Amino acid sequence: MKKLIFLCLMTASSLCLAQGDATAGKALTGTCVACHSDDGNSLTGAFPNLAGQTPEYLLKQMLDIQSGARPVPVMTGMLDGLSQQDLADLAAYYAAQQQAYGAAKAELVELGEAIYRYGIKRKQIAACTGCHSPTGRGNGPAGFPALAGQWPEYVEAQLKAFRAGERHNDGDGKMMQMTAEDLNDKEIAAVAAYIYGLR
Repeated sequence: MKKLIFLCLMTASSLCLAQGDATAGKALTGTCVACHSDDGNSLTGAFPNLAGQTPEYLLKQMLDIQSGARPVPVMTGMLDGLSQQDLADLAAYYAAQQQAYGAAKAELVELGEAIYRYGIKRKQIAACTGCHSPTGRGNGPAGFPALAGQWPEYVEAQLKAFRAGERHNDGDGKMMQMTAEDLNDKEIAAVAAYIYGLR
């Protein structure tokens, strides 16, 4: 029994976590709309788009923010008093919304696409497609987020946070920290721009 509980906590498997109810989640969005808008498509790159995100990823991030495993100053207190079921309901609501898409800056497309699709061999950086899919839809059961249409400013900030070790809730394998540590600012900007235009 102890092994099962440990496995659930360590993997955050969807089998171990509460299943969400989108209708119940909509009723809980009152404090979310100022930053993430009614439908989860934020109006500014300072805040991530949540619409169309995988529910498993959304739930994990909210649990990490709530527990302090992922410090996000602007989210301080926002999830206080919400149960795991409440968070699962919020995740289900935002996952069910239609995500918005953008357009990549033309001058960054070639480099961004190369990094996203093929990685950077000389730096031993893996392609983003392996976890996030060629279309940027992510892999919910594996806990990998959807990226397509995400604000480039937000993606840049997260990659830089992983690179600096300021964000480290990417599991024991430190997959994102290892990926980001050798990306320079130009490469980060290019892949973030490309992700914004993915469909």
